[in-house]
Amino acid sequence: MTKPIAIIAGEPNSISSEIIFKSWKLRKRYIHKPLLVIGSIQLLNLQKKRLKYHIRIKKIKSNFNMKDLNGNELPVYNVEYKQKKPFQKISNKSNKYIFKSFDIAIDLIKNKKILGFINCPVSKQTLFKNKYQGITEFLSKKASVEDNEVMLIYNKKLSVSPLTTHIPLDQVSKKINKLKIIKKVKIIYNFYKKIFNINPNIAVLGLNPHNFSPAKKSEEKEIIFPAIKTIKKSRIKVIGPISPDTSFMLFKRYKLDVILGMYHDQVLSPFKALFEYNAINITLGLPYIRISPDHGVAENIIGKNIANPRSLIESIKFFNYIK
Repeated sequence: MTKPIAIIAGEPNSISSEIIFKSWKLRKRYIHKPLLVIGSIQLLNLQKKRLKYHIRIKKIKSNFNMKDLNGNELPVYNVEYKQKKPFQKISNKSNKYIFKSFDIAIDLIKNKKILGFINCPVSKQTLFKNKYQGITEFLSKKASVEDNEVMLIYNKKLSVSPLTTHIPLDQVSKKINKLKIIKKVKIIYNFYKKIFNINPNIAVLGLNPHNFSPAKKSEEKEIIFPAIKTIKKSRIKVIGPISPDTSFMLFKRYKLDVILGMYHDQVLSPFKALFEYNAINITLGLPYIRISPDHGVAENIIGKNIANPRSLIESIKFFNYIK
C-alpha cells in the first residue's frame, strides 16, 4: 500500500502557507503520493483568508487512514499555535511550535504512517540560535547519525553537494579532511544506486582558485587528491579535483550527475543561477527521506501572494521515486 507524505508547515511568518496552498491547488497537474500537512489549522485559516484562497481544511488525527486523505479538502494534522494576525515579524515565539511539528513528523515515520516528510522553510538563525548550522545537522543529531548527513541540492540534470554547509568562509579549510570527502561521496553514490539504480558520475572540486595555492602544502595536494584516489579504489566514478571556475561549464561534456564542492556558495551560487527554483534540498544519511524546497522564508514577500511554489511541487514529486 502506498504511504502518504507529510509537509511540515515550517515558520508561521513566511511564504510557507502560500506555497502549500498553491501546490494544493495545482495538485491535479502533477503525479504525487497522498499527502497531509502538519501545522496550525487556526493559522492556516487566517492565512488563506488573507491570501484569498478558497480551500477547505480537514482536521485529521494520528490514527488517520488513507480515506482521510482523499477528497478536495486539505488534510491537516493540527499543531496548536495561536496568532492574532495572519503574518507578523519572524521571532523565536514560534520555535516550540516548529520543533513539535518536526517531532510529530518523526513519530509518524517511526510508526510507519508516512513515507517521509518535506519541511517548508524556517529561519535557521531564529530557530537554532547558532546551536545547529541548519535543518540538515539538526535532524542528523536527532537521528543519532551525526557526521553522516549530506546536503544534496537535486535537479534531474545536475545535483550539487557542499562538503561544509552553513559556516563562515574562514573556517572552511579547517573543516576539510580526507575522511569526510570519502564518506560523503560514498553516501551520495549509495543514494543514487538505491533510488535511481545508477552509478553516478561525481566530480570533486578543489578549494583554491584554479586549484592553486602559493602555500607548500595545498588542500588539493594534501587532502582532496588523496581522497579521490582512495574513492576510485571502490569503483565509484569520480573525477577531480576540478577547478571550481570551470566546473559548471563542463558538467554536460563530462555527463556529471553530482558536483561536490568544498563550501556552500562554491556550488550553490552557480547552481541557482542555472536552475533557479527547479531544485530541492534532500538530506542524505538519515534513516528516512527528508526534503525541503531550496529557498528560504522570503521575508520580503510574505503575504504578497507572489511566491513561486515550484520547488515545493518538485519536492512532492520526488517522492514518486521512493517505494
